[in-house]
Parts: sequence; C-alpha cells; structure tokens
Amino acid sequence: MYGVAHSVDPTIPIFDLTHDIPPYNIWEASYRLLQTITYWPKNAVFVSVVDPGVGSDRNSVVVKTASDQYIVTPDNGTLTHINNSIGIVEARIIDEKVNRLPKSGASHTFHGRDIYAYTGARLAAGVISFEEVGPSLSLEAIVNLPFFEARIKDEVLTGIIDILDIRFGNLWTNVSRELFLTLGIEYGDTMEVTIENDTRKVYKNIMTYGRSFADINVGEPLVYVNSLDNMAVAINQGSFANAYNIGTGSNWRISIRKAPKIIYN
Repeated sequence: MYGVAHSVDPTIPIFDLTHDIPPYNIWEASYRLLQTITYWPKNAVFVSVVDPGVGSDRNSVVVKTASDQYIVTPDNGTLTHINNSIGIVEARIIDEKVNRLPKSGASHTFHGRDIYAYTGARLAAGVISFEEVGPSLSLEAIVNLPFFEARIKDEVLTGIIDILDIRFGNLWTNVSRELFLTLGIEYGDTMEVTIENDTRKVYKNIMTYGRSFADINVGEPLVYVNSLDNMAVAINQGSFANAYNIGTGSNWRISIRKAPKIIYN
C-alpha cells in the first residue's frame, strides 16, 4: 500500500495510525477513526481498511467529514462513529474504472492496495478532486452499525462499552463527562456500576469516581474521565476487561447510578 501511494506521488507523507485492530472487527475500526482524526489537520486523507466483505457488492467510498477531512474506506459500518459524533457532509462511491491501480483488475481480495491506497494517494496529491472520486452517494445510504446513545432515565445513566484501552484493559464508554455530571456527582463519590451483555448481567459493584488511579488502592475499581472526555472504568494496575471477560459494542451496556451515602452515628 505504501508503494502504491508513493507511485502516485513519492512526496506524500504517510503515517501509520494502527495495524492492531482485530481481524474483521468493523466496530473497532469505526471507533479508532473517531479517536484519531480530530488531532489531524483539515484536508488530511485517512485510509481505513477493515474489510471482511472484500470482493462483495459493498461500496467503496470516500467521504468528506464536517471537519473537512476525507476517509477512504469500504462502506461496511466503518463510518458509524464519525457519522454519529462528527458528521459526514458528502459521500462518493469510488469509480473503479478510473480510480483503481492499473493492471490490478483481476484481483478482488486486496482492495486496500488496489483501490483505497491508490485513490487516497490520488486525492491527497491533488491528482483528482473529491468530485472526481466517483458518483455521489446519499448520506442516508451510508451503512451504520447498531448504535446506542447514552441516556439518563430515573437517575440511572446507561451507555455502551465503546472500546477497550487495549494495553491496560480499561473500559471506555460512550458516556460523556457532561452527561455523567448531571447526576450531581463529585470526586470521591461512590457509584453503583452494572455491566450487561444483552440481557446477561456480567458485573455489578460499588466503585469510586476519582481524578486518577492515585485516588484508589492497587486492585480497586475506579470510574474516571478518559483522554476523550468520556467516562471509563478501570482496575488500578489490573485489566478490568480480562478480569470479567468484557467486550465492546452496542450490546455491551453499562449502567451507572450514584450510590447513597452511608452515614454512621
């Protein structure tokens, strides 16, 4: 893919974001785009290829985001988090008659090289304009994975386990700090946290809301604000995900409510 991009223009700067997304995991690919693109400048071009449907009738697309960046990807749900949190203002289906690596027409299993890297490089280098990518695609036609918006009902805040902080096993939710604080919570307060996979209860316990891991002892659980200003759950110097076999996606729900204070006489 690097070679193809540099064959279009050898001066194109290319940066690796990650090659560690589990095979076929479209949800994680979608989240990692959201986690990343806001830190890059306008007109940056991102190529995202987690594509279990390669060679099928799914569309290959380039979208322009509301933050004036471009994403080249299969239209298989990879754009879910971008669509929900940043917004997509225009989408185009890649015209493979024009925007496909020459002499690659017989290959149907390496679109990352033959279509996405090639089209992304042509767009980034100014060889083609966004309009020359291909025909327009209705924004309503873009494929979205099932998504659950965080919400509060009866003083219980419910969201999803959006992603894992892989190296440490922390759980990152889609619950924003602003929504969390509407519960009237302050540092040092205790939360009742429940985690369910579909209808199966996986975890329920009381934990502290803290600024950082220094607020609790080693081995204790903590609710904290992560680097994306969303709420997260962790075990100090331990993997919460491994300890309780937690996964990610819209079927992994987390519920948080403020635990009543116990007053001793």
